[in-house]
Amino acid sequence: MAIASILAVLLIGTFLVRPFSIPSISMIPTLQVHDTVLVDVASYRLGPPHLGDLAVFMPPVPSHGVAFIKRIVGVPGDTIRISGGILYRDGKAVSEPYVNEPPAYNLRIARDTILVNGEALDPAQADIPPRSMWQAPDRIPAGFYLVLGDNRNYSDDSHLWGFAQFSGPFVAGPLAHRKDRADFIGRAVMVLWPLNHARILQ
Repeated sequence: MAIASILAVLLIGTFLVRPFSIPSISMIPTLQVHDTVLVDVASYRLGPPHLGDLAVFMPPVPSHGVAFIKRIVGVPGDTIRISGGILYRDGKAVSEPYVNEPPAYNLRIARDTILVNGEALDPAQADIPPRSMWQAPDRIPAGFYLVLGDNRNYSDDSHLWGFAQFSGPFVAGPLAHRKDRADFIGRAVMVLWPLNHARILQ
């Protein structure tokens, strides 16, 4: 009975949680390089991503099969603006105590695109869906998320390559019309290693 219980726990763990090693400085100070986090891989099979989630996903740019981890700062239907180092969601300033330093760029969702410092991201290089997929020209379209690293000025994220796409073939960017598929793998829930970093992630 004890052996069966242990096997059941291991089997459930394989399908519900997965370790993920932090590869870069993009999530400092929340996550350090080489931290190992536990990812809840069931969360996005049961419901959509939420604001503030530390999401692990396949990015819309070549990554040699390596997933990215970023914070979700905008969900479908949100208006987003970054100005003067402050993130505004639906016109209200957002408190972000987890950010390493204020972003040195301005960002705005408008005209069916993401504008960074006034310039539209190029759909050939960024996952910016075609106009037909936008429900409103200034709101994040269904199935897409704005994701940023907590180390805003040193993060390869939505301000460079557009939206993170929940699922399906990438609709724009360098991976469009290829076999690569978008996937939100799961939500980081705790730091496992090193032990002096171990904690639950809020």
